[in-house]
Amino acid sequence: MEHIDVAVIGGGQSGLAAAHALLREGLQPVVLEASGHTAGSWPRYYRSLTLFSPARYSSLPGMPFPSDDPDRYPHRDEVIAYLTSYAARLDADLRTHSRVAAVRRDGPAFVVDLEDGGRLATRAVVAASGTFGRPHRPELPDLEQFTGTVLHAADYRHSERFAGQRVVVVGAGNSAVQIAAELATVARVTLASRHPVKFARQRILGRDLHFWLKRTGLDIAPLGRFLRTPPTQLVIDDGRYRAAVTAGAPDRRELFTAIEGNKVIWADGSAEEADTILLATGYRPDLPYLTHLGALDDAGHPLHRDGASSVQPGLAFVGLEWQRSLSSNSLRGVGRDAARAARRLAAHLSRT
Repeated sequence: MEHIDVAVIGGGQSGLAAAHALLREGLQPVVLEASGHTAGSWPRYYRSLTLFSPARYSSLPGMPFPSDDPDRYPHRDEVIAYLTSYAARLDADLRTHSRVAAVRRDGPAFVVDLEDGGRLATRAVVAASGTFGRPHRPELPDLEQFTGTVLHAADYRHSERFAGQRVVVVGAGNSAVQIAAELATVARVTLASRHPVKFARQRILGRDLHFWLKRTGLDIAPLGRFLRTPPTQLVIDDGRYRAAVTAGAPDRRELFTAIEGNKVIWADGSAEEADTILLATGYRPDLPYLTHLGALDDAGHPLHRDGASSVQPGLAFVGLEWQRSLSSNSLRGVGRDAARAARRLAAHLSRT
């Protein structure tokens, strides 16, 4: 069995940031990525996805995001190229097609079991596998009875396949609004949610929102430990999405109250046929490989404080939503949390 310093599970932005931070602490991480590329979930996001933060605020440590215009908002494929280039520059052992099946404790160390039968003994573990692999599908009225197509935003790539359809998008966050507005150019679309959509202006007094978040310190304020549940997500908007919803493309309604076959029953009692219900209802931490460690609560959420496992010494998390701050699971903020986790693990390993 191979023996290593630190196993980093996940080769996306969080895993790459963790590897960079661990190297700076003098440790030799092995990054285990389930897919065939070192760009995490970005290649599987919908094609039109654009970052909410400008290029100047969208970098991992040690490598600025390349752009002739630092105030431009990069597209999905640019992020994929950036992460691929970042990984190529890291002096770390990056192993693709290495899906982790389970992590078990072996005395003061851990054993990592891979799905292909391989095993690694490691002194520490960083769980950086993100959330995309665990789409959240909330309980909705009679959804299981719907005879049309039910998809999650994780399955959405582009609008062409929905041309001419009647589509109900469930959700009120950034992805829900972006996808619904895009679909509304080729289909009849309703954005359905329990609460109204809340917009945040993308530019304030001529500056991007992220300038003000950084200037005021709100972006890095350690508020995560005080939040039992993440706050309601604001839809960052330059005016286009609010205008689209106001114009009814998509129209916005209260969540349906029932489903009968392929018909959606609205709160006013009216019913209409629908072809597709698309759930833009978020994600949850994708950490099934930690089940054997008792490191998760009953809902599968990690038991931690600021990214350090509260039950397993030598286990750290990077890239969780509100792990420490507003920016914890973003390109602009994950590096700070990764550095903190790496320092803690280095101190732990020096003691053991």
